[in-house]
Amino acid sequence: MKKVLICDDSPTELIYLSSILEQAQCDVIKSSDGDNLLALAKQHKPDIIFLDIVMPGKDGYAACRDIIADTETCQIPVIFVSSKGKRADRIWAQMQGAKDLIQKPYDSQAILDKLLLV
Repeated sequence: MKKVLICDDSPTELIYLSSILEQAQCDVIKSSDGDNLLALAKQHKPDIIFLDIVMPGKDGYAACRDIIADTETCQIPVIFVSSKGKRADRIWAQMQGAKDLIQKPYDSQAILDKLLLV
């Protein structure tokens, strides 16, 4: 069973993404902000992180940099799931350490395909 950490400030997005992952038999850990993401990643040691970009407090870019900079979590793949999807957004996401960016709205297969990374 894959362990997946998801972070989005939208309760609706958390429910939708959780349901996709739970149907795929994943163990899902949820967070609604980027401020505690590093602590959750260290505590739960997920196989992959799906992370929104635009959030109050610590945004997804900063949270991703925290994950990548920490020796305990740097090997966890981070996939941004965001309404941002322009070429510049994708390049910036990769520069922050993310493996990919899935643009909202998305279908469940786009999420499930990323599980193949782990």
